This record gives sequence, C-alpha cells and structure tokens, in this order.
Amino acid sequence: MNNWKKALIVISALLLIAVLAACGDGNEESNSEQSEEESNTEVNEEEITIGQINWAENIAVTNMWKVILEDKGYNVELSLLDMGTMMQSLESGDLDANLEVWLPVQDANYLEQYEDTVNFSDTTWFDNAKVGLVVPEYLEEVNSVEDLNEHKDMFNGEIVGFDPGAGTMEVTEDLIKDYNLEFELLPSSEPAMLTQIGEAVENEEPIVAPLWTPHWIFSEYDLKFLEDPKNVYGGVEKIHHATRTDFADDYPKVSEYFNNWKMNDEQIGELINYVENAEEPIEGAEKWVEENQELIDEWVN
Repeated sequence: MNNWKKALIVISALLLIAVLAACGDGNEESNSEQSEEESNTEVNEEEITIGQINWAENIAVTNMWKVILEDKGYNVELSLLDMGTMMQSLESGDLDANLEVWLPVQDANYLEQYEDTVNFSDTTWFDNAKVGLVVPEYLEEVNSVEDLNEHKDMFNGEIVGFDPGAGTMEVTEDLIKDYNLEFELLPSSEPAMLTQIGEAVENEEPIVAPLWTPHWIFSEYDLKFLEDPKNVYGGVEKIHHATRTDFADDYPKVSEYFNNWKMNDEQIGELINYVENAEEPIEGAEKWVEENQELIDEWVN
C-alpha cells in the first residue's frame, strides 16, 4: 500500500474518533442539562387537588393558590367538601391539601383523630384569628354568653349555625353544655347563616350566631363578640394547613411554598373582598395575585 494511502486512512480514523468524541460530549452535556432541568421541576400531568370549604376566607385562599400554582405550571383542581370528608380524603390520599385548620381549639378534634395519618403543618399562615358567638351591636343588653338564657325568648332559644361537622359548630355544642344554655344550635351553611344575619340587622331584630375573624361580614355590619368567661372558644386561634402524608415527598417545592405562606389582617381582608365582589372567585383571586406579586414572591421564590 502506498504511504500516502496509509496516511489518508490514519487521518480519516483520527477524524472519525474526534467526531464521535464530540458527539458523546454533546450528548452528555444535553443529558446533563435535561437531568438538571428535570430535577428543578415537579410539574407533571398529575393534578394537585386542594379541598375547598364553602367559607368566605377558604374560597379566597384556595382560589389564590390555584392562581399561584397554575402560574408555576401546575394543574390544580379545587374540590368542594365539608371538613369531615376533607380530613378523611387526606387520610386516604384522595386529596392533597386542606388549607384551613384552626388550632389550638376549633379543629382540635380533627388533629386528635388524624395526627398519625395526616400531615398537619407546624407553620401557620394567619396568627390572629378569633372565634365566638356574635350579636348585633344594637343588642346592648346582651354582652356575654352568660346573658343569653336571660334573653332566651328574644332569640327564640336558637343559635343560627352553619356547616354541620365544622370544628366551630362542635365547639359551640360544647359551649351550650358548659354554660347550660337553653338554646338549640341550628345547622345550615355559611351563606345561609350570613343571609339570616344580614336580614336580622337590616330589620334590627335579634340574632346570635358563631362567627370568626378574618371575615368580610364585620366590615358590612356592626357585630360584636360575646364575652366567653369560660374560654370555651379559646383565645387567639392560628390557621394551619394539612396535607396527605407523602405530599411533601411528591411536591417538595409546593410544600415549601405552603410553609412560607403568611398573611395579615389587611392582606386576607383585601383578598376576601376581591373574591367576594368578582363575578367568579378565580377572577378576584387573579386580580389580587397580580397586585400583590411582591408578597407572593416571598412565599414561592
């Protein structure tokens, strides 16, 4: 074989090796970038299902998180449930998150029942909640729970309630027993209870109902909390969230977002107002999120 042919073969072989090496480096770099990209995202085709209760503040925050998470690329479904069913669904893994658990008093029964099978957050997103019986301000003679029996006929012996199974409803039943109230707690729904309160106030009629802050109704009507000398409702309540036990393993970033979440009276009040006054709750949440991106960035970045 001529020397020049041998040289040509050697050069060709060297070029082939160089090309294959370059391709290998490119594939490794591409695979490395892809692996890094995959490690930085949790977004997939699975839906994150968040439980929703038909309470003003719960509708507000669940829609808020739907907007925030979908902006991050997640698929989020809101599932309307009562509190008892929601906790059962977290235990079974059919639900991912419940964004509203009031402790140490209102939802203590659910904590006791599910603390080994549901993840209750140590962190809180609202630290100044209050629960109690309320009456209109114009009922000057009724200022304490202890005054109710004396004015039983004024209220027809009825406390207007909301969703059966709600922690506050169960605490109210305890309150009736502890104070020996000659009253019956009438379950309904939050919208129905609020309608009755509104109608009573407009006609300056007596009404007593369990309520809580944060809530928009206190900016709409002049209502007062009745003193609770036995502290059955507790003092300041804090609002936690709860998730299925393996949620943090599947969605560590979202779990971190929830743990970073913190709101004050003004922020939650404005959010509730936006959601309540929008044609659709999601539209009010979108508007609030858009106007409060700096706060949200503290939670999700």
